[in-house]
Amino acid sequence: SSGINAEWPLRPGLIAGSGPAVNKGSTVTVQCRGMLTAGLKKFWDTRDPGQKPFTFQAGVGQVIAGWDEGCLTMCQGEKARITMVGEKGYGPGGFPAWNIPPNASLTFELEVLEVKA
Repeated sequence: SSGINAEWPLRPGLIAGSGPAVNKGSTVTVQCRGMLTAGLKKFWDTRDPGQKPFTFQAGVGQVIAGWDEGCLTMCQGEKARITMVGEKGYGPGGFPAWNIPPNASLTFELEVLEVKA
């Protein structure tokens, strides 16, 4: 197993994206909600007050491994839920600032807003 699971659709009524695919090196802008898989407790949401969509370069290690691997399966306009094991997330150190315990499995709801080559 790759340690990640990309589910589509996230919930009824969502559609697959029809824009450019996310490729290694693409600059990607997403809306995101991050949750601990156990109990789906939210730790981050780009739609919360004071937050904004998140932009990163895909496939080059700027984000946790599960994000990189999951986003490389998506395209612009797509909404998906990506669940990953702890080693694909923040690993044995966790992320104390967001109350993410060591080796926690994580679930992210992602919407790809824009993909630039």
